[in-house]
Amino acid sequence: MSEPRLQFVQCLSGRGLHRMAYWEWGDVANDTVLVCAHGLTRQGRDFDVLARAMLDRYRVVCPDVVGRGRSDWLADPMGYALPQYVADMVTLLARVNARTLHWVGTSMGGLIGLGVAALGHSPVDKLVLNDIGPRIDPAGVARIGGYLGQARQWRTLDEAADAMWAISTGFGPHTREQWLTLSEPQLKTAGDSLVPRADPQIAVPFKATTPEMATAGEAALWHAYDRVQCATLLLRGAESDLLARATAQEMGARGPRARLVEFAGVGHAPTLVQPDQVKAVREFLLSP
Repeated sequence: MSEPRLQFVQCLSGRGLHRMAYWEWGDVANDTVLVCAHGLTRQGRDFDVLARAMLDRYRVVCPDVVGRGRSDWLADPMGYALPQYVADMVTLLARVNARTLHWVGTSMGGLIGLGVAALGHSPVDKLVLNDIGPRIDPAGVARIGGYLGQARQWRTLDEAADAMWAISTGFGPHTREQWLTLSEPQLKTAGDSLVPRADPQIAVPFKATTPEMATAGEAALWHAYDRVQCATLLLRGAESDLLARATAQEMGARGPRARLVEFAGVGHAPTLVQPDQVKAVREFLLSP
């Protein structure tokens, strides 16, 4: 079975340099590149199934956004925000040197992709937004805020996987094997325990967001969305508490007029592990 190469790129923040890890699949000479960007507390190995499904056409690059996975943690937690993430991805794109660039982003990774695609002269040719849009439902935000940044440790992978599943049921049905495979890269060893790889300080800017900041952020995201010019696919869990169907429909009527595909029995967010989800992404990316 194909495995990725772990690579690193130096990125700049207000406190100096930090290393961002990324997982690279496929032929290094292939200049048709698919970037897959993960959600708020996740990491790049979330996309192993999708990456393997796309290797016949793409070099697949799956970054660990700073503060997650194998990437460094920021000295200033207020840097855990979209401007830093977009800047880091621009640095990564310079490294991978793609002739054709497609982007798949789940939740936060979709907002990062939106930020990159909205830039002038953006290299993004096709964009997949997975259960995310400019307007984020307060119910989903409250749910995430209920667990974000909590100190956690477990004795075994099974125990950790059970705890993570308790806050991830919106991902929809998974076999035990699928869930363990998604869970293991989330963890690292600390003494005789397993702990999350993500920096708990990611919660600091999230919890510092005021209603006024959220309103301004939504307006900025709609402005960015309306600037996107590439073909765009919007995936939505039919039971999502983060992306309302009305928002999805509005995204289909303005800006790049995203095509909507919904998955029954799934909330926030589809993991792109199930065959129907992989098929939807593949068909869109490979269509003329």
